[in-house]
Amino acid sequence: MSSQPVIHTQHLVKVYAMGANQVRALRGIDLSVAPGEFVAVMGASGSGKSTLMNILGCLDVPTEGSYDLDGERVNGLGRNALADIRNRKIGFVFQGFNLLSRTSAVENVELPLLYDRSGKRLETRRLALAALDRVGLSDRGHHMPNELSGGQQQRVAIARALVTQPALLLADEPTGNLDTRTSVEVLSLFQQLNDQGITIVLVTHERDISAYTKRIVELRDGHVIRDVPVAERRLASDDLQALDAVGEVV
Repeated sequence: MSSQPVIHTQHLVKVYAMGANQVRALRGIDLSVAPGEFVAVMGASGSGKSTLMNILGCLDVPTEGSYDLDGERVNGLGRNALADIRNRKIGFVFQGFNLLSRTSAVENVELPLLYDRSGKRLETRRLALAALDRVGLSDRGHHMPNELSGGQQQRVAIARALVTQPALLLADEPTGNLDTRTSVEVLSLFQQLNDQGITIVLVTHERDISAYTKRIVELRDGHVIRDVPVAERRLASDDLQALDAVGEVV
């Protein structure tokens, strides 16, 4: 595995103009994430975590500072170049699934490949089916989203994020719309994927969710106030067994 960081930022600053006022959302963020890490980015509303996520996801650009994504300098790129690196390097998983309602699971998973310039689009169906198999949904490829449970829809979204084989999986509150058991199932999948070497950054405001990751980066007022390994990591597979033991309904 490469020793080159997947994420490397230096002195990231983001200033928004709000009328005559300026709001400093980020105040000099230094962050490095190595390949194979599983990191939770935490913080209360207004801490800067959403701004940081948007910059890490190449959805926004910093006012100051540098950002290297998997060895490529991101800051300074134009809109088209940002879109290209975003599609090549990042898989997104959102709270709201963001699936096309009139499109089957496998067609939803194929979508990122339609914008891929590497030639993978020539075998989109095979790659999409392989990604669905990876998340345990090989038998649901032709189902529409409204025929799937919330947990299954999030698994489709994760398959879609994985299909381009990105350097980084960026998950924004991925369990926010799910019940307790389904949340643990999704976190179990994230842990399995991470065990396979996939680098994951998960944005959450819930401490019990961050306990399933390996490292916590906490923001407050645009600063990193804590960057620590998870001391007592929870294993989702164990928690699923415990839920089964007390008769939780699947």
